[in-house]
Amino acid sequence: MAHPPANSSASPEKKGDNEMAEPAQRPSVPERRGSGFLNFFSSILASKNPLPHAADPSKNTVWLLDNTAYLSINDDSDGNGQQSWKAEVVACIFQTEGRKDVGKWVAAIADYIGLDGEVGLDDHGATMAHAIIEKRVQPFLDHVSLSCTARIDMKVDGLAQSHSLGPSDRNGIISQIVDLGGSDVHDGAVIRSSAHSFNDQPAATGETRFAAPEGWLVVSDIDDTIKRTMTMEPTGILRTTFAEEPVPIKDMPEFYRHIHFELDPTWFYLSASPYNLYPFLHQFLHEYYCPGTIVLRDYSWMDISGLIKSFTEKTQEYKVDRMEKIQSWFPRRRVLCIGDSTQKDPEAYAEMYHRYPGWIHAIIIRKVTDVSHMEEKNKPERFEAAFKDIPPEAWTVFEDTHELYAFVDGLGMEDQAL
Repeated sequence: MAHPPANSSASPEKKGDNEMAEPAQRPSVPERRGSGFLNFFSSILASKNPLPHAADPSKNTVWLLDNTAYLSINDDSDGNGQQSWKAEVVACIFQTEGRKDVGKWVAAIADYIGLDGEVGLDDHGATMAHAIIEKRVQPFLDHVSLSCTARIDMKVDGLAQSHSLGPSDRNGIISQIVDLGGSDVHDGAVIRSSAHSFNDQPAATGETRFAAPEGWLVVSDIDDTIKRTMTMEPTGILRTTFAEEPVPIKDMPEFYRHIHFELDPTWFYLSASPYNLYPFLHQFLHEYYCPGTIVLRDYSWMDISGLIKSFTEKTQEYKVDRMEKIQSWFPRRRVLCIGDSTQKDPEAYAEMYHRYPGWIHAIIIRKVTDVSHMEEKNKPERFEAAFKDIPPEAWTVFEDTHELYAFVDGLGMEDQAL
């Protein structure tokens, strides 16, 4: 694969910014592994695997991730360019029969966050909490399917299409640019694709949104920007991710609807969360926010500490890498970046601002004050250093969303001036 997929890491992650250690004497979760010698052999060969095989509905589960189609110029033999819609199709393939000892990992997480010792939590409440943990943790424990192929079916501009995908890599992920043709498809159109022969699996369908070359585009972080995650606290990450129903940041759903009304943008949700959380985050966004493409890491969870690192380490490098790809698809869109102060959102957005002058038009950063240990990260000097040489009218830091409406309205005035 020439380029890493939009929701996969280019290389194994190392220690980076704000890494947090696991408290002593906590139970760990072993590395997820495939089954048998063939899977071990396949993982070594990776993309050179000589034994690709079709995903089997009786043995595999397939996820198709929503994506965004962009217009590309295809050169013909005469050197004349013709526009065509393309989209990066991302599929995740698992073995249907995953680990049966999920209870051990549920107990480990419950113990880690102190769930069973909480005062006032009755038996029914504890049972419900354990059920939530079991549902959320299962995608981390299911064995991935290596070197699998698949087919997707869709209709573009009224015409049926079928595309071959794969094989899947060592993380069970297929990431492939598909030529959709149909240059007459209008901006904002939505089509559904499905994995061939997997019609009985709801997750095996995905939506493609078509986005014209020009207009607005929003790149939004998720954790502690629009969803309460408590990223600075290891137990907070585990509790809000596995044991609780997701909670939107106060007033952010209404603010995002205002952005959508004012700018009518294409939405990308760029998160350092591991890809195993896709169903959980997809449902959360569907309930509270505007539909768009979710971009996640393909981070393998080796233990509880490793999961926490996936939220926090090398986030600037990761996000810049993914935004590079988005920029290559939509170089003429005007971009609004939205993030928070817990990790490296200000620095990542500033780096992209300088790399591609004129692409990012505005940056909004939420100053997170509802978790501990944020004093240094929230200092004005941090933001001034991050946004050095960026015009002050192009960025803002907020605590209350009501401070932002006039800022976004000002961006909307750019459309009227064009």
